[in-house]
Amino acid sequence: MRDNLHPLFYTMTIIDKPIEELRPYRKNPRINDDAVKYVAESIRRFGFKVPVVIDSSNVIVAGHTRLKAAKQLGMDTIPCVVADDLSPEEIRAFRLADNKVAEKSKWDADLLTEELEGITDIDMSAFDFDIPGEEETEEEDDEPGENERQRTADAYNLDSYDEKRTAGFYQMPVLKRCTFVPDELIGFNYAKTSERKNVGIHFFIDDYQFERIWNAPMDYMDLLAEYDCVLTPDFSLYMDMPIAMKIWNVYRSRLIGQMMQDGGIRVIPTLSWAEPQTYQFCFDGLPSGGTVAVSTVGVMRDKSARAIWADGMTEAIKRLKPKNIICYGSKLDFDYGKINVKYIEARKFK
Repeated sequence: MRDNLHPLFYTMTIIDKPIEELRPYRKNPRINDDAVKYVAESIRRFGFKVPVVIDSSNVIVAGHTRLKAAKQLGMDTIPCVVADDLSPEEIRAFRLADNKVAEKSKWDADLLTEELEGITDIDMSAFDFDIPGEEETEEEDDEPGENERQRTADAYNLDSYDEKRTAGFYQMPVLKRCTFVPDELIGFNYAKTSERKNVGIHFFIDDYQFERIWNAPMDYMDLLAEYDCVLTPDFSLYMDMPIAMKIWNVYRSRLIGQMMQDGGIRVIPTLSWAEPQTYQFCFDGLPSGGTVAVSTVGVMRDKSARAIWADGMTEAIKRLKPKNIICYGSKLDFDYGKINVKYIEARKFK
């Protein structure tokens, strides 16, 4: 029987591999483009001190950012360690674990400042460190609060908000009507790796898997434009959420949808609601007579959830009079009337 524990110490053989022979892992979930320039500067200044880990087929296990940085620097070869002692499943697990553990580290602000102050001959701002004592000098030419205001605007996508294109008391961004009905849907988490483009993109996945589209929406517009259509993000409306958070999540879904439409993407609104109080805002900004999408995932298992779903769908049909409904998940015993309903099974596509 194979031992599940690997030796703590063993001889590690480092070999130089031509960059052209190395292949990035196609499904690497880590978004590292913003870090490349800093890693490149570290390599340029200090040398390539941490080898890249690859498997026996020269596919990157750990070190995608270092590989990109090396390419940026015009390097021909880089030091590598071959993880031929790991099984395919262990390699997949190690790839995720290697990235995840880095998120657990935090800076001790006082010790960091002390260390930075002790470095006088190396420009640490090249590695995105805020150098003590330099902040006031850097912002002398700006009006007071100007940078802070823009950072706030960027964080909340305020530059994309247009008051003239909103509806309802809570000023929900308005979406244009779309009557398109896709044959299939794949999750947003597959958008970067899927080779199939004649499908729609849905967000019926855990929020953490697509929160990044709110944080940097313009980074995904070109990618999403390659697909037949995109559903608006399905930010959660849990029953036990504060009502303010539910309003915020509906607003975010509408604004991202409006931004996508402005970018020429075919957008289908995703319906979401909770208790009847949410009807005051959850349908605002949605066009009537078009295609809408809804999920039944998780509804079948709970009688109360089925009742909430049915009540909300009844209200949605009453207010929006949709031409088509895309139902992602299992069929429910519900009378849609004469509306065209397209059921799409909830499953993983690649």
